[in-house]
Amino acid sequence: MLIVKMYITLLVPILAGIINSIFCKSNALKFIKKPIDFNKNFIDHKRIFGDHKTWKGLFGYIFFNIVFAVIFSYIWKYTKLEHLNFFYINHENNLVYNLLIGFLLGLFYAIFELPNSFLKRRLDIIPGKTIKGKKKILFIILDQADSVFGVALVVWMFYPIGIKIYCLYIILGTITHLLINMMLYFMHLRKNMF
Repeated sequence: MLIVKMYITLLVPILAGIINSIFCKSNALKFIKKPIDFNKNFIDHKRIFGDHKTWKGLFGYIFFNIVFAVIFSYIWKYTKLEHLNFFYINHENNLVYNLLIGFLLGLFYAIFELPNSFLKRRLDIIPGKTIKGKKKILFIILDQADSVFGVALVVWMFYPIGIKIYCLYIILGTITHLLINMMLYFMHLRKNMF
């Protein structure tokens, strides 16, 4: 039952992440497909985050999480499944609350990807790629886990899941992220599987 609750709680950012991947590849709102780091370099003369971290991606994460948070709030209410969603155990399911949850999920999803991009630029890893050699598996896992740290933290902000469930979220979320990336790769919506 715990795994079901965890998936129901994070269904919104899972779906938002998939739709945002499609959105970022589309021609929609091309004018905001500009790097978050404004093409600036860090003190080591390397890009801060790189070309793949864009305002379009940030906007998409926030927008789609808000949209799905509102849509699914009605689904959970109508189907009487709110008790299976950590966000509604201690809080009322209302529009303002769901707008806040969606905003925070999208923002934390995007922000928690940035340290990984920053680290990869320091190691001269090409944006959208991973490192070669023995460290490859570490970076594949980190690429999938980074955003999960953020969204699980949002859950913890609204329900006291504790460190054990938080860590379980990281493991479950990372595996789910890997599987979704594989699916997007086979659907030709991603250039690299990992």
